[in-house]
Amino acid sequence: MTKERILVVDDDVTLRKAIAKFLSVRGYFIDSVKSPEEALAVSKSEKYALVITDLSFETLNGIDLISELRKSQPNLASIVITGHATIESAIEATRRGVFHYLTKPFNLDEMGALVEKALEHGKLKEENSRLQDELQKKYGFEHIVGVSDEMKYLFETIEKVADTDSTVLITGESGTGKELVARAIHYHSHRANQPLVPLNCAAIPSELLESELFGHVKGAFTGAVSNRQGRFEFANGGTIFLDEIGDMPLAIQAKVLRVIQGQCFEPVGSTRTIEVNTRIIAATNVDLEKAVRDRRFREDLYYRLNVIPISIPALRNRKSDIPLLVEHFLEKFNREKNRGITGVSEEAMNLLLSYSWPGNVRELENLVERIVILKGTGSVSPKDLPAKFFENMPTYLKQESNSIQKIDSEYKGYELPELGVDLKNLVDQFESEVMMQALERTGWNKNKASALLKMNRTTLVEKLKKKGLSPEQ
Repeated sequence: MTKERILVVDDDVTLRKAIAKFLSVRGYFIDSVKSPEEALAVSKSEKYALVITDLSFETLNGIDLISELRKSQPNLASIVITGHATIESAIEATRRGVFHYLTKPFNLDEMGALVEKALEHGKLKEENSRLQDELQKKYGFEHIVGVSDEMKYLFETIEKVADTDSTVLITGESGTGKELVARAIHYHSHRANQPLVPLNCAAIPSELLESELFGHVKGAFTGAVSNRQGRFEFANGGTIFLDEIGDMPLAIQAKVLRVIQGQCFEPVGSTRTIEVNTRIIAATNVDLEKAVRDRRFREDLYYRLNVIPISIPALRNRKSDIPLLVEHFLEKFNREKNRGITGVSEEAMNLLLSYSWPGNVRELENLVERIVILKGTGSVSPKDLPAKFFENMPTYLKQESNSIQKIDSEYKGYELPELGVDLKNLVDQFESEVMMQALERTGWNKNKASALLKMNRTTLVEKLKKKGLSPEQ
């Protein structure tokens, strides 16, 4: 396995060479220099996993050198060595993120063990940074797709509220993307490096929900064989996302209200108060104002949650976003499923636009995934859509669909002669027949006929001339 590259910085040539030789024998790639200036120079062309540096130099001290190196290599692990240790310098080194502070003289085997631990620590930091970058990318605005006025307003609202600690209440029908908005808020806030802990209040039985939220102590109830942290404690420093909060039992609503008011709670069966610093984002598809009137939801909790309301529009109310969403999901599932769907025909897109989408964006995403898997390649046509898309459609689309289905039926019933067929001639005859039907239906009004055929009038006239078609034919 390839070993990491380490930079050794010390003006004591004997010690520097000893460290370099010791680590080289163990398979590491070593660059050794005598000054901070040389260290900064070599770091421009090399990436290091670890720097081992003396504390005291005539110019820049070792801790400041590490800070400078981390400007270009933020996950660089570090060990500081010194012959003049002080409590103040040790505290400063720890505060500035130095992995270990080693006092001279030291045993090289001891240093070897520290190097392994420091490198492992650096790998964990780098992996955490990578995961955070992926999460920010995954839940960034680019994954909340839309160009409609409704979505532009949503983006503006997220940007304004994200980097605050205010409680947010997200409302909208099922499938509109409430959790995606909650994640976008969290990962664009100053809490992005802390946990986002989701909990679906409707998915957990009421008798277990209190323990899930607040934890419990051993013996609190039958089956509580050990202490357990709750979601609020897990989310300390970060954000808790309470989805479907409208389904939360009244008794538990009172405890959630206390957390919002005082940022503290007691685990089930405990008298110990736990303080937390947790932001709350809640979501529901329930009309909470009606639930308050029906005494199914606490009024005081509703007003505490509804500090910043965000309403996500239903897909049927932002149909201008459907083509963009379809393109987004086609790209996503083509990549994930290794398929090659090239696009959607105009006729199929008209059907998608005329549908009411009761399941909202989630229903559209599921449909595109199914089509990508089953069709595999080519362009999506009306025959690739389920039967429900042909119900309650506008008359002109229904007539168009019937024509397509009739042609499709005739095509499937066509048998290729044993001696073959002149395909070009067959297609030409079919084209002539369809154009003649359009002309006869419109009394040879070329404007109306071209509209029926969805082509330019000029194109129709040129085809008629080329084919030699006339009213007498």
